[in-house]
This record gives sequence, structure tokens and C-alpha cells, in this order.
Amino acid sequence: MKIVFLAPFGIRPKGTVIARMLPLATELQQLGHRVTIVAPPYTNPEDSGKEEVVRGVLLRNARLGPRSKALSALALSWRLFRAALAEKPDLVHLFKPKGYAGLAAMFQLSLRRLGLRLPPVVLDTDDWEGRGGMNEVLDYSPLEKYLFAAQEQWLLRNACVVTVASRGLAEQAVGMGIPPERLLYLPNCVATTSEGNGTAVRERLGIGTEAPVVLLYTRFFEFEQERLHRVFGEIRRRVPGVRFLVVGKGRRGEEGELLAAGRAGGFSDALLMAGWVEPAELPDYLAAGDVAIYPFADNLVNRCKCPAKLTELLMAGKAVVGDRVGQVAEYVKDGVSGILCDPGDWEAMAAGTVELLLDPERRHGLGRAGRQYLLEHFSWRDYAVQLDRFYREHVNL
Repeated sequence: MKIVFLAPFGIRPKGTVIARMLPLATELQQLGHRVTIVAPPYTNPEDSGKEEVVRGVLLRNARLGPRSKALSALALSWRLFRAALAEKPDLVHLFKPKGYAGLAAMFQLSLRRLGLRLPPVVLDTDDWEGRGGMNEVLDYSPLEKYLFAAQEQWLLRNACVVTVASRGLAEQAVGMGIPPERLLYLPNCVATTSEGNGTAVRERLGIGTEAPVVLLYTRFFEFEQERLHRVFGEIRRRVPGVRFLVVGKGRRGEEGELLAAGRAGGFSDALLMAGWVEPAELPDYLAAGDVAIYPFADNLVNRCKCPAKLTELLMAGKAVVGDRVGQVAEYVKDGVSGILCDPGDWEAMAAGTVELLLDPERRHGLGRAGRQYLLEHFSWRDYAVQLDRFYREHVNL
């Protein structure tokens, strides 16, 4: 079967194409399909119009349009539509029900409804985008919020079938009246990887070999900042020699808030702010931690999210203390492959982290179990087989 994956944005610097689309495409090709990714490279304009092969998968970057935002949206959407059909695919799988690629898929679905013989469109959604979702998190204009919410609703209802990255997204779709048989649960998965060199990062950052390190790998918007400050302050009070390695970048100056809270709370000297880390170096940074925390507020965005960052932490063999929200409870088996807390309970998160910092044998055991649990239950190969079956059973080819 010839399949086109329609990407929401370019392959760099964002992670969705690398973390979700590319491993799935690779596994489908191992099953005998031929997959091409068609992407709008507005996040990496230097690749406009270029083709490349990434991990054995052909990636075609559409040519960017005129500078006018409105004209560019129409031009780029049309070019994505044409590029996808030029592959003569048996089906088009759209990733994210919004943006330029979303418009291209809407063209295709509308023309199919008019009777044109065009390939079916499968929709993948890995976030709740509209009202109450990512629209409230990202800095969109009122018009963009309206359009993205409308796209999400229309595409969910009109796509031939839908793949969802979380149980929460499945609940949202069923609540809209979409029959459960039209849905496939397709979470972010993992493949076997080697662990990084944490010793090199510790040496670079001046962290002693015996110093306990708490790892936070984040974009900050997933939780209340004050809660994080309390967790760090309490851990520092109970484990004076602790260091906090913060990997990731916020959207609204959250790093500055954390540094200010550290000065006020007496833990600023323990903070190591790595910021955004190149993907190739990320395994080394994750390996430098002893215990990872994963705060996750109980809201619609997080209940629908499928946090790839959490899978990276678990695959790095880190013992994770996280909030029992949405997919976190799918990835972590409480007490067996990590520790789960009630959302918002900062004291429980701090206590669980301190317990593991002081018990190397237990944290190493939880870290090994967390990695093994993902490999056994969330393999890209296993879910690619399910997707292949879903295509054949439910898509009218």
C-alpha cells in the first residue's frame, strides 16, 4: 500500500515528525508499505522544496508560498494537497487536525464528497487543539483560535477514520458522536535505544559523581509553576546536597520565575538550567539524572496529551515520580515502574522523590522496570501492526 503522511509542520526543530510520524512510517515500511511524508517546512524554511530520505523514509518539503500570511496559507495548503496526490497514494494520513496540512486534507475530503475519485483521508490527533485545549496554551490570534477549533471539529467528523494518541482524545471524539469503531488508540510508542553518557554531562556542568540529581524535562506549561517551586524547595530542605537539572524551555519566561523562586526559597544554587538541548545530546542529559519528576496538571490539555517526553525519561531508565493524569497513568505502573501522585499534591511528589534519592536500589529497580514496561506494552512495531489492520478493515480503499 502506498501511504502519504501529511505533516503539521517541518521536521526541524519541532519533535512531532521525528517522535511520532517517522518511527511509525519506518515500521509500516518494514511491513511492506511505502510511506512518503509531505511536510510544510515553515518551521525550517531553508528546506523549502527540498527532498530528503530520513531513516529510510522519503520526506518531501512543499515549496513555501508568498510572504502574505493569508495568501501563503492558501498557496501552501494547495501545494501540500498537490504534493500528496502526486504520490498516487492509496490513502493520506493527516497528523493534527489544523493548520496548512489540515486545510489540504479538507480540500481532499470535500472533493471526495462531491464524487471525485480521491484517496481516503485518515486523521491522527495527538492533542486537543480547540476550545479548552491548545488554543488556550499557545499565543494564537482570536481568528486563528476560531479557525483551528473549526478545523478540528470538521476534520474529526469527516475523516474516514481517526487515530488518537490518548484515551482522553478517544473520549472527546466519542463525546462528539464519532462511533468507537472508527477510532484506533495509537499512543506514542518506543523502540529499543541505548542509554546516554550521563557522566560526561555531569562533568561539563560541574556535578559531583555522588551528588543526587533531580531531573525535570519540560516545556513548563504542563503544570502550575508555584507547585514546582514548592517541590524543589522541599526536596532541597530534606536533601541539602541535591542538584536540579532542568532540561527544556518555557514559553513565557518560566525559567526566570524558577530562578527567582530559587533565590527566595534558598535553592537557587542547586539549579542547573540546561535550556533547549539538541536532540543528539538529549540522551546524555537524561542519563545525568537520578530521579525524574513529571508534574502534570489535571486539565483537558493534559488529559488528552500523549507525553513523548515521559517516554524518553522512562526509556532513559530513570525512576519517575509523576502525576496520575491521563496517559501518565498508562505509561507508569504505580509502585512497579514508577511512583504516581494525586495531581496537585506537591508534598507527595516531593516525598516520593526524596524517598528514591535516598534509596538507590529501589530507584534503579523502578528505572529498569519502567523501561521494560514501555518496551513490552508500547512498541512501535506492535502498534504499526494494529494500524495496518485498521487501515485494511476500516478504510474504503
